[in-house]
Amino acid sequence: MWHLEDNRTVVLTLEKFNKVEWWGTVIKGDTEISTKKVQPENSKLGDLDGETRSMVEKMMFDQRQKAAGLPTSDDQKKADTMKKFMEQHPEMDFSNCKWG
Repeated sequence: MWHLEDNRTVVLTLEKFNKVEWWGTVIKGDTEISTKKVQPENSKLGDLDGETRSMVEKMMFDQRQKAAGLPTSDDQKKADTMKKFMEQHPEMDFSNCKWG
């Protein structure tokens, strides 16, 4: 969207579809900025929308789990699924299986 401000300035409003990634440039062909040097604003979890907050909380949990040498949420989900499968199929021998 755009609008004219003070009858002399065109104001463009651009909305990102993928709000998780940084734009390297606004206009194609411009010199790319180093997104590694950008310091994002600190925000409180309560300021985030539900979907973003959930994703950030999951990432924080997984980071703490990895640091403690524990399984991430995805690893735990896979283990739970496998455990359930093994319980449903006691006739199968998983004793020689190597996981991971």
